[in-house]
Amino acid sequence: MDEPRKESLEKMWKFVRGFAEKSGTTFHPTPAVTEAVVKGLAANVDELGKPLCPCNFYQDKKVEAKLRRWICACDEMQMYKYCHCLLFVRDDGMPITEYLPEDHEGRHCYGLVTDPTPDKGRALRHKTPAQTETSRSPDGTPTGQQSES
Repeated sequence: MDEPRKESLEKMWKFVRGFAEKSGTTFHPTPAVTEAVVKGLAANVDELGKPLCPCNFYQDKKVEAKLRRWICACDEMQMYKYCHCLLFVRDDGMPITEYLPEDHEGRHCYGLVTDPTPDKGRALRHKTPAQTETSRSPDGTPTGQQSES
């Protein structure tokens, strides 16, 4: 992969910092993971003009960029608060899987990982298929389920 332009890197760092704050997530605790994803996003900005997720394989990146579903912050992140790149995670480095459909690969890989900030993020939650939301007590703790913290 070619090195992204400095301007693209700066743009992506600004975006991911703001999105992490807005979504109530944090970066992966291993800085190399975060840096690799941000660098890949910036490289795709240079190549495609859009921050296409660098963690997927695409037969045709230009076609995929036009579909927009894997433009960061991707549809999965906006609907389910799940980042398969592990860029936007909980403090312990685990991706939030609480809102994913039970048959989603993220649920199979990580199990139920609860959201410590359920009041933040999920701007496209209205686009998710009808599913039962996790019940929470007044303090925000999921009820009837054990926390993964």
